[in-house]
Order: sequence, then structure tokens, then C-alpha cells
Amino acid sequence: MAESDEQLAERLATAAGAILLNLRTRGDLVGKDLGKAGDAEANAMLCRELRAARPGDALLSEEEKDNPARCDRNRVWIVDPLDGTREYGEGRDDWAVHVALAVGGAATVGAVALPGLGVTLTSGAPAPLRPANAPLRMLVSRTRPAAEAVFVAERLGAELVAMGSAGAKAMAVVRGEADIYLHTGGQYEWDNCAPVAVAQAAGLHVSRADGSPLCYNRPNPYLPDLLICRTELAADVLRLAAEYSPA
Repeated sequence: MAESDEQLAERLATAAGAILLNLRTRGDLVGKDLGKAGDAEANAMLCRELRAARPGDALLSEEEKDNPARCDRNRVWIVDPLDGTREYGEGRDDWAVHVALAVGGAATVGAVALPGLGVTLTSGAPAPLRPANAPLRMLVSRTRPAAEAVFVAERLGAELVAMGSAGAKAMAVVRGEADIYLHTGGQYEWDNCAPVAVAQAAGLHVSRADGSPLCYNRPNPYLPDLLICRTELAADVLRLAAEYSPA
């Protein structure tokens, strides 16, 4: 039986995670050098395997030179071989591997490997959502929490939870460890396509920070803001985000 897109995404995200763990375990590289090597090795495998398995599809990777011809294709694989390079280089667990397929501009298939935790979450096998946390928990960047997110959290009475990569934060909502991930600090399509596919398959709300749809395979892959949250919280989060204005 032919491997489905969901199975392919899960297999490759997991395999890339294994490459990254093995590289870190060797111990001969640390910090930025480790992150650079990990990006290169995981990317080489992902791109090689995707081109072999789906030769008719386009490919957009953070670590590959962009080919504008991808915009003429209906199906494009969007990958981030190492999301959270800093966390990976520091020996932390809050980093991820993203493998996604966008069809017609929509995040359709996704796999997010969390190798440090030994799990890969996919759009093909969503787990039931857990009950909301009390108090609510809202994810922010470890190094540069967005002012809008802090504003929204204060008004919702939500606890701020600092975490590394975008994939790790998004999957924390999927896994029920948090309830809201609002990001306004700038991202690219590879930062959120796979997490969005997994989150929406799990029944979560996904959108831009203003509530508009997330669209992929654009000529400019910059996609600066993102909201992933429980559906019952979306209206309040979007309203409060719109109310925020810098001092």
C-alpha cells in the first residue's frame, strides 16, 4: 500500500528528530555550531526524501534557496528541519521538526516531532483535547514575549508560560499543557504550517492575530502573526488583541 501524505510527514519528521538527537548525543559540537550542523543534516535528509517520494510536488524549506516556481504548484511541502535552534543547542527539549503539506494555500497535512519528548504529533491522528486549564495558560517566547500576548493574558487572568520554538508552543496547546498561543513577533510559513495543520485537525482555532485565515505558498513566505487556541476562547482573545495599542 502506498504511503499516505500523513504517513510520509510523520515518518520524515520523526526521522529528522532522530538525526538531531544523535548529533547532539555525539558531544563534539555545542551551541550555535551544533544548531548549524543539525539544521544542515536534517534538511538534507528531508529534502532528499520528499523529492524522491513526491517528485511532482514543490518544496519550501527554511534551509533551502527558495524557488519562486513553487507558487505555480497546488501542492507544496513546507518544512523547518529544526525549529528552535537555540533551544536545541542549549540542550533543552522545547524544539521541534516541522513537515507540512499545503494544498491550494491551506495547511492540509502536518507532522510536528518533539524529539526531546519522544513524540510526533500529526494531523492524521489527532488526540482528544483535554479540559481547559484553570487558570488559563498562555504561551510566550522565552526571549521576547509579545506585548500583545502579555496584554491579553493580563485581561484573561491567564498564567504566562515561557517556551522555546513555535512548534513546541503550538503542540503544548494541542497536548493540553496550555490553552492559548498568540504570536505577533514575526514568523515565516515554515514556522507555523505544520503546527497549524496539526492544531486544526485536533479541533483548535487557528488564524492570523486579526482572525483572518492563514494562507501558504505565497511569493513572500513571511507570515508574521498567529493564534492557536481553544475554540471557546478565540472570540475573547481576538477582541482583546484588537484592543491592544502600544503605549
